[in-house]
Amino acid sequence: MGHNEHEEILQSINKYSQVFNAMVQDILSKQDAHDPAASAAVSMFNPNKLISLMSDKVEIDSAKLLQSQIKFMEKQSGLWQQASRAMMGETAHSVIHEDRSDRRFSHNEWEVNPVFSYLKQAYLLNSEMLENMVDAMEFKDTKTAEQIKFYTRQYINSVSPTNYVLTNPEVCEDILKSKGESILKGMQNFMADLEQSPLEAFKMTQTDPDAFTVGENLAITPGEVVFKNDLIELIHYYPTVEKTNSLPFLFVPPFINKYYVLDLDEKKSAVKALLDAGNDVFMISWVNPDANLAGIDFTQYMHQGPIAALDVVCAIARSTQVNLTGFCVGGTLCSVTTAYLRKLGDTRIASLTLLTTLLDFAEPGEIGNYLSEDMLPIIEKNADMKGVFDGRILGLSFSLLRENSLFWSFFIKNYLQGKDPAPFDILYWNSDSTNIPAACFKQYLHNTYWDNKLKDPGAWLIDNPNDATAPQQVPIDLNNIDVPVYFLATMADHIVLWKSAYAGIKYVSGDTRFVLAGSGHLAGVINPIEGGKYPHWLNDNLPDDPEEWFNGATEHPGSWWTDWHAWLNQHSGKQTKALQPGKHKQYPALYPAPGQYVLRRL
Repeated sequence: MGHNEHEEILQSINKYSQVFNAMVQDILSKQDAHDPAASAAVSMFNPNKLISLMSDKVEIDSAKLLQSQIKFMEKQSGLWQQASRAMMGETAHSVIHEDRSDRRFSHNEWEVNPVFSYLKQAYLLNSEMLENMVDAMEFKDTKTAEQIKFYTRQYINSVSPTNYVLTNPEVCEDILKSKGESILKGMQNFMADLEQSPLEAFKMTQTDPDAFTVGENLAITPGEVVFKNDLIELIHYYPTVEKTNSLPFLFVPPFINKYYVLDLDEKKSAVKALLDAGNDVFMISWVNPDANLAGIDFTQYMHQGPIAALDVVCAIARSTQVNLTGFCVGGTLCSVTTAYLRKLGDTRIASLTLLTTLLDFAEPGEIGNYLSEDMLPIIEKNADMKGVFDGRILGLSFSLLRENSLFWSFFIKNYLQGKDPAPFDILYWNSDSTNIPAACFKQYLHNTYWDNKLKDPGAWLIDNPNDATAPQQVPIDLNNIDVPVYFLATMADHIVLWKSAYAGIKYVSGDTRFVLAGSGHLAGVINPIEGGKYPHWLNDNLPDDPEEWFNGATEHPGSWWTDWHAWLNQHSGKQTKALQPGKHKQYPALYPAPGQYVLRRL
């Protein structure tokens, strides 16, 4: 890329900079920049306070640090020598290479162009130096060490030359080809996202928002809403077979997301697969709450969610028991519910399936890096001010756990290259954010991620408002879960680490099966029988050590759904004539699936 081309790029940028600045000022003038909730939430993602605490929590291995600095200077000197040779037209060799899995530098200019090659290598060397500096630090507690490494990684990836206009050859190429139109389109994309973002967190478009409509090409399995309250709609799906298992099936999705990740389309629908396997399927659809529900806590989510649904399902199916399944936070809720009911002598739950669920939060994965003694009150203050914890903040938090693939790649394509994102159903669902009432958010956060009470018998007390003859507070003991339990974890899950999910097996007393699936938190779970991409691992033995379990496990190709369906059939009773939704006198059809709550967008 020559001097004239760079001049052309600069002219294009200058041409549109005034327009861009005017657009930004226009939007910001419409927003209250002094919103205290916004300033509180911004602090959530600010590592400065964390770094300021390092002085009394870290010791430096001077010898290790010095050794890494010497190696850095040697490589830096080598880079200058090779760059000088390249500028003189001689053959040059790279002194450092990116990891094979790093897709940021795939454009050939990063290799053949001396300037871009130098920028890339200089970035990689400085990144390596920062990582080595952190490695030379010995922290007094592991949590601080993990947080420092996390924020260091965030910083390193944020300053990549791929994230800037003039240092990304692919972006420069697009500007030249489009005569500057690409960067104008990128500015327009940025402004459109800024207008749709809360002040606390930037909401980036990750897929074509017009490509999907819930109820038309997502969440299309036919069913009827047969019950609703302030928190849930209960969907009863139409059977796809003449006879179904006599014990009905109740799905409890996470209340921090919409339920339709379990019913994306006909091929990838876990709901449709369960119906085809001969199950009578019910689904909870959570409300997308606003400040009017600020006082609803986790206990009320339990009573008005799975317990209320159990009453309806048992009545409609004329069954004394139900097979209960929870996904992620929904799994934690189902575990608390089951332990609570068993303590009260309620035996309606016949089996429990926990999909990517934590019961022991000692190792919560990278999401725990957002929590510290400084950050926790800030997060809670933000929720109290708004009455809810904004789901878009949570969405940004999860995206930054995989920042290069879920944040910076879209930043480059959307804003620097001016491209529109491609349709992708899971990313559409991921962007369809759900709020959490302030009271529920704080109660859940304290009892799980912060205090890790669930694993300790009796440490978490749940209110019992419905039975005056029973204790007003019920101690939660997971050992009371004496029903068969199916644990599903996924190999590459960055939200619920599979080894942390495995730790949950020691707290329940029922017959337990643990299955490990390939891929991550979503793709590993939504892995259909036909065309499933990822294998799963089985081992009937359950040693204390998860690595020992894995070493003794057998890999099986294809979806884990086949194993799950077979397991469910063992706990689902006899075959009976399939029920039609909406025919029960007490619970008639209110309106068709997917219902109304799922359509509420932020």
